[in-house]
Amino acid sequence: MANQSFAKNVMKKTTLGVIVGVLLVVGAKFTHFPYVFQVMFFIYAMLGALVFILLDAPAMKRLEGVKAVGALVVFYLLLSGLYIAGASILPQFDPEDEKGKIEKILKPRRAQTEQGKADELIARAKELDERAQALSKQLASLGAEAQVEVVEQPSSAGAGAATGDVIALGKEQWELQECYNCHKLFGQGGKKRGPELDNIGNLMTVDQLREKILNPKSWKAEGFDKDYDKGKMPDKYKDLMFPKEIDALVAFLSSLKDASVKTPKPIKMN
Repeated sequence: MANQSFAKNVMKKTTLGVIVGVLLVVGAKFTHFPYVFQVMFFIYAMLGALVFILLDAPAMKRLEGVKAVGALVVFYLLLSGLYIAGASILPQFDPEDEKGKIEKILKPRRAQTEQGKADELIARAKELDERAQALSKQLASLGAEAQVEVVEQPSSAGAGAATGDVIALGKEQWELQECYNCHKLFGQGGKKRGPELDNIGNLMTVDQLREKILNPKSWKAEGFDKDYDKGKMPDKYKDLMFPKEIDALVAFLSSLKDASVKTPKPIKMN
C-alpha cells in the first residue's frame, strides 16, 4: 500500500515538475533568454521535483560499516555521473571560437601597422621629390644646364586591388563586435536592450548610422526610452574600431531593408 502511494506521489510530483519546467521555458523564451538557459530552467524544475520526491520517499533500511561506506561511494559516483553527463549535453564554451574572434580583430590592426610604415616611406619619397623639383627650378633660374632625377612616388600596396565585399566585411564586424547581444537581426540574437534592425536601412541614412555608432546618444529608438536613459549602447566603438571597419559596418546596416520587420522609428536627440 505504501509503495502504491509513493508511486502515485512520484507521478504527481513529476507531472508538476514538467508543468513548472514548461512554464519556465515559455517565460524564458518570451523574455528572449538564449536557448541554453531555457534548457537549464527546465532541468532545474525537474531537479526540484526530484528533491520533493526524495523527501517523500520511504525510509531506507539502516546500513552500517562497510555497506554504509559502499552505499555512500555508489551514491557519490551516480550523482557525479549524472552531473557530468548532464553538463556535457549543454553547449560548451569553445576557446577556439574566442581566439578566432580575437585574431580577426587583431589582423587589420597588424595590417594597419604595416600600412603606417608604407605611408611613412611614401611621405619621405614625396618630400624628396618636392626638394628635387625645387632644386630644378633654382638651377633653371640660374641658367644652368642640369638634369635632376625626380624621385617617383611609389603607389601604396594593393591600391589597384579589389576592395572586396564591403557589406560582407560589415557583417563580419557585426559578429566581431557582438552587436547581436543587444540587437535582433534575421530573427536571431537580441535581449530586448536594443531594437530589431532588419529594416534600419530604410529608416536611417549612411551618415545617420555612422553618427549613431560613434555617438550612441545622438539617436534614440522609439519605445526604448529606458534603455537610452541607462546608456545601454556603449560609447566605445570610435576607439575600438578603425574608420574602415566603421564604414563597413555602416554599409552592412544600410543594406538592411526588410520592410516586413517593424524596426522602431529612430528619433534624433542632439
